[in-house]
This record gives sequence, C-alpha cells and structure tokens, in this order.
Amino acid sequence: MSKPIVAIVGRPNVGKSTLFNALAGEKISIVKDTPGVTRDRIYADISWLDYQFTMIDTGGIEPDTGDQMLSHMRDQAEIAVETADVIIFLTDVRQGLVDADYQVADMLRRSQKPVVLAVNKVDNYDKFILDTYEFYNLGLGTPFPVSANSKIGFGDLLDEVIAHCDPQTLKEEEDERPKVAIIGKPNAGKSSMINKMLGEERLIVSDIAGTTRDAIDTVIKRNGKEYVFIDTAGLRRKSRVKEDIERYSVIRTVAAVERCDVAILVIDAEEGVTEQDAKIAGIAHERGKGMIIAVNKWDLIEKDDKTIYKYTNQVREVLSFMPYAELVFVSAKTGQRFRKIFDLLDMVIENHALRVQTGVLNEILAEAVAMKQPPSDKGKRLKLYYMTQVSVKPPTFVVFVNDKKLTHFSYTRYLENQIRNAFGFKGTPIRIISRERKDR
Repeated sequence: MSKPIVAIVGRPNVGKSTLFNALAGEKISIVKDTPGVTRDRIYADISWLDYQFTMIDTGGIEPDTGDQMLSHMRDQAEIAVETADVIIFLTDVRQGLVDADYQVADMLRRSQKPVVLAVNKVDNYDKFILDTYEFYNLGLGTPFPVSANSKIGFGDLLDEVIAHCDPQTLKEEEDERPKVAIIGKPNAGKSSMINKMLGEERLIVSDIAGTTRDAIDTVIKRNGKEYVFIDTAGLRRKSRVKEDIERYSVIRTVAAVERCDVAILVIDAEEGVTEQDAKIAGIAHERGKGMIIAVNKWDLIEKDDKTIYKYTNQVREVLSFMPYAELVFVSAKTGQRFRKIFDLLDMVIENHALRVQTGVLNEILAEAVAMKQPPSDKGKRLKLYYMTQVSVKPPTFVVFVNDKKLTHFSYTRYLENQIRNAFGFKGTPIRIISRERKDR
C-alpha cells in the first residue's frame, strides 16, 4: 500500500527546509540513514497519529534576481504539484503577502490538488495571530499559524494534512499484479527500456491511470503473466530546470518506489555508476523493495575480456549497501539480454514474497551459532533463543535474544548471510529485528 506524498511549497526564505527538518527530526518521524547513501535527503517518512506519509521539501533554489524568482518558484511548485497528494503552501507572517504568494496560490488552485495553507514564523501567538488573517486573501481556506523554529502549531497543521489524505486511496482494492518501477537518473534510458519491452515478442499492452498518482502505468503481458511498469521518466521536465534535475529525479523516484514491488535501477554504461545513482538506489533499499540493476547502453562500450568484471566491481563498490541486488548488462537499443530481465524479475518477485518455515529457520540459526559464537561484552554473552519470520515484502525476521544491547551489527550481518546461503533471497533485502526475551 503506498503512502500519501506531501510536498512543502513556498517562496525562498519562508522556512520550508526549517519546517521539513523540524518535522523529520522530531519523534513524529522515523528517519534512517542508509549506509553508502548521501544524507542530504529532501524526503522523509513521517508518522502522525498512526498515519504515515512521505514528506518532500521542494526548497533549495535561491534565485539571484527578482526576475528569476517566479520562474524558479513555478518550476519547483509544478514538480511538487504533479507528484504530491497534498501540498503544504508555506508563507511568512513577517513579510506578509507578496505578489509571488498570489502567483503560486493561483497555480496551486488550478491544480485541483488539496492545499493546506501554513503561515510560518508565528513565534508569538498573541503578537502575530491577527497578521495571519491577511492570508485568507489567497483564497486557499484557513491559514494555520506555525513556527518552524519554535516547533509550534505542528499538531493542527498535520491534522489538516491527514484530513486531506483520501482514506479511499489507502483502502483501494489490492492489485495482485507485480509492480515494477523503472528508476534512475534522467537520460539513462528508462523510457527506452520500457518502449523496447513493449516491442519485444509482440507483447500485449494497455495503459491504465496510476492508482495514486497522475502518472500512467504500462501493463505488459508476457508468457501469460501481467506486469505493471511504473515509468519515472515520461513526465514533463522543463529544460530550464537544469540545476534541479537531480532533485527532480529523486522526487519522482520516491513517488514511484512507494508503489512498486521491484525497482529496476537503470545506469548509463557510458557514464558509469555515480553518487546520484546510489542516492536513488538507496530510496528503494530503505523501503525494502526487490532490486535489479540494469547497466544500459552496453552496446556502446568497447569491450575486452575484463570489461564486464571491471564494471561489476565498480557497481558493487558504489552500491555496497545492496549486495543482494541482481546485476544485468543490457541495451535498450538492440534489446540485448531483455529476456533475462523478465527472468530476473520473476525470480526477485518470488524471493521478495518468500516465507521460510520456523522449524527450518531455527535449524539454520542453531548451525550458525555453533559455527560462530555470538559476541559478548563485560563477561555477558549474547544468547539467541529463537527466530521466526514475521512478514514478507521484504522478508523480515525476528530473533529473540537475552539482551539487545549485545547484538552487534556484524553478527546480524553474519546471520543474514547464513539465511541467504540457505534460502537464496537473491534480489531482495531481508531484515532481522532483535527482541529481548529474559531468561526464565
């Protein structure tokens, strides 16, 4: 089930990033840093009153001149509007209403997306509350006074955001067909790959509206099985947003990955794997999605007997946090190894939903403990009593121990490797959670 996406939109210097960081950094949210992925993220998973949604910060562009302001603001807001389910429009009580606020409000109104109007920098409620009434003139309903710096007014604001998240979108009928997101940097060949898939083996194709976004999903039928492909590339990107292409691709990726079972990361073979590829891959990794890495444009690379090994090592080094990901070298132009993509998809989809019997799992656990003794600290040794699988997509295991503080990351990784050696789980992350069970 996909989480709603909430975007923060506003002029420069109204406090968008401050509000985003305050919400993401409080105990309201659950935010984890993924090893190997840069931390300057612009999205965070937020939890509020048993509701979950993904928040996106659209800040970051500080135009040098007033003439550029509206065009940059429009670009930012359009990206957010196209992607988001709900928009927080942030304004500044101390600057009051300015022309740029009216321009953005007019565009948001035409989008017909739910908009929650927030007035920031209301640090002193008695002093500034009357000034917030001016913002009724925007025609976007009740302005909610907040202070991102002082962390005031968040409750009412988030209540209103949740009220605009249509519960029907969270209760829609489950589509059993596997969903595959094609992710990667712009111009890596994502759309070309889908187009080639459509032409392969006279596949049957139909277009259906995305269930929770305005994007169009592509249904591909192969060997009697249907796959729903989610393309992050086919949506508009204005040429003038050159400095914002990376931010744009990350926003698109968050929206697509929320809905998929398996992500195919497309890497440009001519350019090689980059830090931005790692950032995009990290979005799928931390959300527990199955993963295939497709190195595209392989037909353009001059090769010798060591080329594929060199590329493989480079990809594995940059994406070291996801060693489970399946790797394939393809060409969207020639169709090279495209049949293998579908074979890998079927395998990863099956592994992502694989469930292991508890008895067999504990045999593996006992064997693992016998081969390598658990760590100890100050004379106290970690004891592992019992392991069971609690969920799939991704496969998640709970191991009951005597003291969680003794559970070292390296030993958890060792247990993961033992499980992988026994059951495979190729292409899917697996999660191991420690829970305490005291000695009787």
